[in-house]
Formats: sequence, C-alpha cells, structure tokens
Amino acid sequence: MNKRKVTGIMSFGLVSGLMLAACGNETEATDNGSTESIETSDYSIVMVTDSGGVDDGSFNQSAWEGMIEWGEETNGLEGENYAYIASNEDSEYIPNLNQAIMNDFDIIFGVGFKLKDSIKEIAAGNPEQQFVITDDSIEGLDNVASVLFKDQENAFLAGVSAALSTETGKIGFVAGQESEVLDRFEAGFLAGVQAADPSVEVQVEYVGSFADTSKARQIAAGMYSNGIDVVYQGAGDAGNGVFSEARDRMNANPDEQIWVIGSDRDQTEEGNYDGGNLTLTSSIKGLGTAIKSVAHDTMEGNFPGGKITQLGLKEEAIYMTRGNLSEEVWTAVEEFKEQIINGDIVVPTNPDEVTAPE
Repeated sequence: MNKRKVTGIMSFGLVSGLMLAACGNETEATDNGSTESIETSDYSIVMVTDSGGVDDGSFNQSAWEGMIEWGEETNGLEGENYAYIASNEDSEYIPNLNQAIMNDFDIIFGVGFKLKDSIKEIAAGNPEQQFVITDDSIEGLDNVASVLFKDQENAFLAGVSAALSTETGKIGFVAGQESEVLDRFEAGFLAGVQAADPSVEVQVEYVGSFADTSKARQIAAGMYSNGIDVVYQGAGDAGNGVFSEARDRMNANPDEQIWVIGSDRDQTEEGNYDGGNLTLTSSIKGLGTAIKSVAHDTMEGNFPGGKITQLGLKEEAIYMTRGNLSEEVWTAVEEFKEQIINGDIVVPTNPDEVTAPE
C-alpha cells in the first residue's frame, strides 16, 4: 500500500476536532482546530466519540487509552496510526464519520450506542469501509462488527457491593441517558442489591444526558441529603458531577462517610479528597481491550464483520476493583461473580424483570 498524506483536516462543529498520533510523527492541532499535514502509511484506526470527549474519566477515555496501547503494541510496524474525532452533539456524528472515511482510516470505531443509526446509514453507503459499533449491534451489514458488554453482570456486583457496604440502608443509582445499555446497568444493580440484602432501599434517577455534570451533581446532592450513603454512577462524563458532590461533602464533613461506585474504568482517582478516598469500587468495562483485539484481528485479515460479540465476566472483559471494599464484602462479590460465570445466576437485562422482594 502506498503512503498517503493527510492534510488540513478540519473539525466539524465549534469544539470537536481530529487528534492524530503516529509512530515517528508528531501532529499538533492548530488554533482553528485543524491539524498540520502528516505522513501516514499502511494501517490506521480512528474512533468517533459520543459526547464527553476522551478525557471524560469514563467510557470514551477507556476507548482512547485502548487505542494508545494498540499504537504502542504495534510499534515497529509501518503505519500504526490512531486517532479520535470528538463529537459534542448528535448532529456531528455523520459529518465526523464522513471525515474519517475521507481520510482513509482502515477501521472506524463508533464509541457508544448513540452512534448506531449514523453508522448504519454511513456503512450502508460505504460497503468497502470497515466499522465497529460498541455498546450496541447492527445486523445485516458485513462491513460492521458489533461489540456488546454484559453490563448487567458488573452492575449486579456493584449492587452487591453497595448493599453490603451501606450503613444507612439506602443507596442510589445515577444513570445517564435512557437506553438499552442503561437498562442493563439498572437491572443488574437492582438484582444485585436484592440478592445481597433485599431490605436495602434503592433510588434510581436519570440525568437524561451523558454530559450534564451539573444535573448529575444536583441529583447526587439530593440523594446524599436524604440519607443515601452509596451512589453508583453510570452517567459517563456527567458522572463527574456525582464525584464532585461527594468530594465536597467529605471535605466539609469527613465523619459522615459517603461513597461513590465508579463505572466503565477504574475511577479511584476521582474519589480522592483531602482526608482520603471515597471510591468504594469501580465496575470496569474492557472497552480498550476489545478495541485492541478487533484492530489486531483485522490487521491479520480476520475482521469480524456482520458478527455480534458479547463480552462479560466469563470472558474477563468486565470486572470489579477491590477499591475500599471490606474483606467480607469483597469475598461476597467474588462468590457472586463465580455463580454468574458458572450460570447459577442469570442476571436480568431489563429493570422490569427484577422481582420485587416479598
């Protein structure tokens, strides 16, 4: 394959932009959001994000870190180029996907279920271009691979952790935008709480966005003020608002212990406050690992186009951190984990399937 030259890539939208990294080349963004010319060659991958950016401390950042690791692991091969195109609004998905096609990336990753319709439309009109959708599935297109995670399994363990750690008997779940993905989170969390201690009260609130940190913080403030002492956040970038509220409260009154359970990546750092750390545990989704796997397989001629891959605890694609869990709680989490892997527990994927305690 001949070397290609990417020049003057302009971002779509006021803030979104294309960031490139290449072995042996440096690309710096200009003030107007474009990039300088860069020589690239054989193989390159790009991700188009949903809202939140690659420094959201959650889903997008996990994906981007996986791409960086892929670039480092393929060091020495020609053309190990990786990039992201940040989207700030839903209307930017299609122009950003077209931008990626225009610049001839080998694989285009759509990070997040919100890109499903846009990828389906663009992929249908570009059958030679390879796409990957994460957290959702697209059927009937051989040039699209789908990667789903069994979020309900990790959320179940988060529910166990919360139910066995609360001192007040009240816990909360702050979710992002209503979707099948968040249905899995909510269902798993509720099921885990009931399996561990059905007497624990659970409050569920949706932000309606993955970017509205202020609203997430407001919801968390209400929960903590009403006696909830453990909050599981599954709100992407908006979840930083939950951590901000919890940190401020712990700094103001360190004797009134409250906790946050992180999601998608290890969010221990987000829980640091003046007197310690308030991240109880984190439910981690191996999105970066999945991206690396698909990229490596495709480089070897094994692109999983048309296939839907589901990854869970058994595949070691998701897991929980030990964090600040007590030895007793951690033992219980590990026991429930084995029951899920062995098939003794089948975690529901819809909140309506969770049986209320008698």
